[in-house]
Amino acid sequence: MNAHSFDVATATGAVQSLADYDGKVMLIVNVASKCGLTPQYEGLESLQKEFGAEGLQIVGFPCNQFEGQEPGTAEEILDFCTMNFGVSFPIYSKIDVNGPDADPLYTYLRAEQPGDFSPESGSLYDYVKDAIPEVIGTDQIKWNFTKFLVGRDGQVITRFEPTVEPADMKAGIRAALR
Repeated sequence: MNAHSFDVATATGAVQSLADYDGKVMLIVNVASKCGLTPQYEGLESLQKEFGAEGLQIVGFPCNQFEGQEPGTAEEILDFCTMNFGVSFPIYSKIDVNGPDADPLYTYLRAEQPGDFSPESGSLYDYVKDAIPEVIGTDQIKWNFTKFLVGRDGQVITRFEPTVEPADMKAGIRAALR
């Protein structure tokens, strides 16, 4: 089993196999439009432009599990991403990333890379520790803009916690693209 084993729903409701990305490096991100980290869309788009021709494919999964920061419809989310950040990478259907209704892809990703969310994550760590303490020390997604780097073979390479800026992932992306 690997990330290519999963089917996901597109923003229009069609089903797509992540096997379509076989041979590409994926950066899988849970996204939100009304989050303090939303400006990361700009950095993600920059990575897509810089590394897309070499085989990077960023894929976004809207999630409304963190203080309702992604309340829009699929159409509203796509419009927001395009109009405000010029996003060219695919934005899929809204999903849950934690809990009993978590999308199977995210259950897999979390098991493969449980994460390293710690006080080094700064004020977001302090906030999450107080607001949703049950996620601390677990594999659960802690907040929007958690990123998983997946190799060309579909194997999960690493997990970047929400406060890691897209530009700070370049070395890992370059290594995965080799």
